[in-house]
Amino acid sequence: MIDTHAHLSKRFCPAAAGLSLAQGVKIILAASNLADSRENVELAKQNIGQFWASVGVHPQCTDPENTTPIEKQLEELRILIDGDKNKNVVAIGETGLDFSPPPPDESERSPVEQERLFRGQVELAQKNNLPLIIHARKAADEVIKILAEYKHLKGVFHCYAGGKKRIKKVLDLGQGWYFGIDGNLTYEVGLSEVVAAIPKDRLLAETDSPFLAPLPYRGQTNKPEYVEFIYKKIAKIWTMGFEETEEIIDKNAANLFNIVL
Repeated sequence: MIDTHAHLSKRFCPAAAGLSLAQGVKIILAASNLADSRENVELAKQNIGQFWASVGVHPQCTDPENTTPIEKQLEELRILIDGDKNKNVVAIGETGLDFSPPPPDESERSPVEQERLFRGQVELAQKNNLPLIIHARKAADEVIKILAEYKHLKGVFHCYAGGKKRIKKVLDLGQGWYFGIDGNLTYEVGLSEVVAAIPKDRLLAETDSPFLAPLPYRGQTNKPEYVEFIYKKIAKIWTMGFEETEEIIDKNAANLFNIVL
């Protein structure tokens, strides 16, 4: 199994990293800001073949460096990617647009600033042939419209919440686009119908740890090893065995992130 989106930097729940190693879960480490990005690269270096890093800046983030010019933040991401000699960086993100009100402890960027930051990361992904981990909250159509302007992109819509009506729009972006499904699948009935409508070769499982814990742990701190419950729910929706489902989802992750599982 692979959790394709977990936050394990110090400001979240670093203890989960050891637990996940013990459980044998492989992880794509998601970034929200520059500090997370640096930590992800170091964690991936220390756990080669088990963890891989994404680097990126969330449209709304808590990093103090958020106050620095966008161009400098993009340059820092470029330096991290260029300095990755062992190819531990396998994605850029999470990045995108978020037009919902930010939580009290998060900074707020204007839509114009968010778009500048997003486009800069899209161009980094394009230049380095890396997939994007897309965050699109209250802005799915706007994100899709921007992505459609670029060629040769690939990526995943993290915690996909675009409903059935946007599945085709995402698929029309190209063969390299996937849908990330999280623990809310285990308790949101409508999401099961959405998953059933997504092509099997375009689906990824992710926890978004430490958030969005699945049943039976809903409301508790999420952990990467809980990705098993997402695999099991997808298997039920597909009316397939667990091992066959695991093989399909793992192959999808390996194809998108260009990793060996």
